[in-house]
Amino acid sequence: MVELTIQVSDDLAHRLQPLRNRLAEIIELGLRDLTPSQNILYNEVIEFFAGGPTPRAIIAFHPSVETQHRLVELLDRNQVGTLTPEEKTELDQYESLDYLFTLVKARARQRLTKAA
Repeated sequence: MVELTIQVSDDLAHRLQPLRNRLAEIIELGLRDLTPSQNILYNEVIEFFAGGPTPRAIIAFHPSVETQHRLVELLDRNQVGTLTPEEKTELDQYESLDYLFTLVKARARQRLTKAA
């Protein structure tokens, strides 16, 4: 393990003090946000929404077969404990997108119900 020393503002140091045991995790999460995603599902979702889908299209959306195969592979590797840190990040992204899409599809269903 490497020790890292950084300089931060007094205000930031004060805010980080209660979280000092989680600083490595905080930095890791920050790096995820700064690193462009190579996750193919992110790209599929971006392209899908860029096309201005209707509520029916949102409800019908499913990831590509390629993405589904990748997800199964990650889930299998996670189950046996052989995920790399990068794959763990990728799996976390899939889970976040799945949750987001569940909410978006529910809202699209509500809109269709109100319009009927």
